[in-house]
Amino acid sequence: MQTVSLDIPGKQYPIIIDSQAFNAAEIKSRLKAHKIMLVSDENVAPLYLQPLRAEFSDYEVHECVIGIGEKHKNTNSWQMILDALAKNGFNRSDALVAVGGGIVCDITGFAAASWMRGVDFVQVPTSLLAQIDASVGGKTGVNHAAGKNLIGAFHQPQAVLINIATLQTLPPREFNAGIGEAIKYAGINQPEFYTWFQDNRLAIKQQDQAAMQHLIAECCRFKAEIVRDDEKEQGVRALLNLGHTFGHAIENVSDYRYLHGEAVALGLVMAADLSVRLGHAASGLKQQFIDLIEAFDLPCILPDKYTTDAIINAMRLDKKVHSGKHRLILMRAMGEAFVADDISENAIAESIMACREGD
Repeated sequence: MQTVSLDIPGKQYPIIIDSQAFNAAEIKSRLKAHKIMLVSDENVAPLYLQPLRAEFSDYEVHECVIGIGEKHKNTNSWQMILDALAKNGFNRSDALVAVGGGIVCDITGFAAASWMRGVDFVQVPTSLLAQIDASVGGKTGVNHAAGKNLIGAFHQPQAVLINIATLQTLPPREFNAGIGEAIKYAGINQPEFYTWFQDNRLAIKQQDQAAMQHLIAECCRFKAEIVRDDEKEQGVRALLNLGHTFGHAIENVSDYRYLHGEAVALGLVMAADLSVRLGHAASGLKQQFIDLIEAFDLPCILPDKYTTDAIINAMRLDKKVHSGKHRLILMRAMGEAFVADDISENAIAESIMACREGD
């Protein structure tokens, strides 16, 4: 077992990484709850709710199971959780436990932030993407028809409980999508992580226990350091959105046919292309991303049916747009990301089209 600590002003919580079990002992010591609401989805609930019920057997345990996929990351599912809390008499001293992937983590956190203006919750992420990103840092929310994560709140969990063995139940596509999210950390501020990734591609693909423990712990540590310095995304935390402005738009225009990590992988290639196009980075940066992304069967080329105009229209609703001007995360080199203001839509369009052509 390994523990990464996330420390922000007025709050500290552990990210507990276990190779083969759910170990809730430390989590329970941090909860004042008498009742627990386990929130999951229809895929994950049959696999993990029973063992977690056993871990929380000294509580009154209830369950709420939502539908699968981004189409269920909406206010209807959020309302469903709130209705379950109301029906079972949950008050401010009780807690929610999110058991699932990024969608479940985000929506459960938002329900916890909303119920009685904020109750405790715990993240138990079961997908790689959720373990390295969605469960850490307190961003919660749901999608709106106009775009991804447009409704939400910052609300930190009491703890994050990661069991690496859950990754063995993921379809290869879901596992690889998590890798798409992990690669972004190399681009932000960890160039040595890129080298480690390249050197350990086979071990990661084979889900070697030591490699996965290192991968997850390092990603959580990288994110914890950034969140510590900027919890509410007023500055440096925006760097965590590398590849995401493009990625969220691609998810939206494709009606979420792309998994989040797949769209982020495409977004990373576009961000690298734009960084080179605007003269911030050397020409090899884009290929560095392509080499690693393709190694995990992630997309680098966008089909023509998702038009450039549609993607740019979706990007206009991104939360980083200021006064109608595009703000994007770009790079000077691998591991040197920065916030770039007032990016022209012509340059953005050229980078989208370059990735469409596979240049």
